[in-house]
Amino acid sequence: MIENDLAGELDAFLAEHEAELIEFRRDLHAHPEIGYSEYRTTSRIALRLEGAGLRPAILPKGTGVIADVGGGPDENPVVALRADIDALPIVDEKNVVYRSLNPDACHACGHDVHTTILLGTGLFLARAAASGALPGKVRLIFQPAEEVPGGALDVLAAGGISSVDRVFALHCDPKLDVGKIGTRVGPITAACDKIKVRLTGPGGHTARPHLTADLVFALGKIITELPAALSRRVDPRSGLSLVWGSVSAGSAANAIPDLGVVEGTVRCLDDSAWHAAPELLKSLVESVTSAYGVTYDLSYERSVPPAVNDGLSTSMIAAAADRVLGPDAIAVAPQSLGGEDFAWYLESIPGSLVRLGTRRPGSADDFDIHQPMFDVDERCIGIGIKVMAATAMTAIGNGCGEDQAIGPIGNAVSQVRAPVEDVTLAGPLLAGPSQAHRPAPPGAASVYSLGGYWAG
Repeated sequence: MIENDLAGELDAFLAEHEAELIEFRRDLHAHPEIGYSEYRTTSRIALRLEGAGLRPAILPKGTGVIADVGGGPDENPVVALRADIDALPIVDEKNVVYRSLNPDACHACGHDVHTTILLGTGLFLARAAASGALPGKVRLIFQPAEEVPGGALDVLAAGGISSVDRVFALHCDPKLDVGKIGTRVGPITAACDKIKVRLTGPGGHTARPHLTADLVFALGKIITELPAALSRRVDPRSGLSLVWGSVSAGSAANAIPDLGVVEGTVRCLDDSAWHAAPELLKSLVESVTSAYGVTYDLSYERSVPPAVNDGLSTSMIAAAADRVLGPDAIAVAPQSLGGEDFAWYLESIPGSLVRLGTRRPGSADDFDIHQPMFDVDERCIGIGIKVMAATAMTAIGNGCGEDQAIGPIGNAVSQVRAPVEDVTLAGPLLAGPSQAHRPAPPGAASVYSLGGYWAG
């Protein structure tokens, strides 16, 4: 029955549970917790999953939940659905009854919505499994610390996507009306790394620059020539860009300083260009500084990779949305140069991130994510549950791992994926063979400074 009338079954489920789920979201919004502190949130999720007959497992650091729905004990999950559960260290300025009770945290990115949608999806799929209408196993991943970032790496290290064929997620989009979703094949969010170049030299009098190293002039060359050189050394379609945000050198007009520092961000939409960026920038800095007799120190701090949506997985989402919402609900999502740690999952297995419309149609509000006034039209919760549940059912029903065209949307667009590096995941939490993933840990395999991950 669920296969034949999925939209009707979802409508019936939401008629029974939507009010409860909206209250669950409001409770999370009133009690936000930042990355790796999501203990209350984790407990609330786990208790509700247990109430539905599922067996949630807490991640080793104590926050975040993984639970499997359907299938036999020895059956591998074929699809994973992921939601992030952490809040931002932002003051909530909304005048609503569910305003944050924590003055140092706010769900200003919609993770409370993502969490509630995945919970509702899990409850629906659990009901389907109990009636024998779920033809496979689905893994629910409630991930901590997306904003840190790094929570995705904890899931990977715990074996969270072991034996999973595909992974899906959604993200609130306040620029898109509620009732619509935005899909995109290929890069949807960017890598965002931080670069710091520190120049040192003997310093001296500005009257005799030939007797010293003109450090400020060399710093100026770094500032102007590195972004220009990148545009000629990298395919422009990669979206690789370097933008400086901070510069400091000297304190007197007539003295050449002995220290200068410039800092900025490197953003990139192409996975292979992102992996090549540190060594390329190192060579460019070296070529500039060697001409002016100054010494450099380059610090390159990794954040998340680009999130590259697989073509077939994106077609599965579009087919699912068409099935439960209708074709008019599907829009093309623009690319964003912001970072999203769901990208780390996509480095390991195919998957797709979809944008969820949260804007009330006709509203004069123009709030963006990461703002103190951010809020959503709560009808998006039901929409999100429909899309995620239908996506899981569509992926299972189409063999999930097989490269085939699906549904009324048409042929999937093929993707070119960079080779996966041989990095083995430990799997102490969940059974199944380990997966390989690409991100290097802080400080790995580098002749220059490579710091820890940061949120960009």
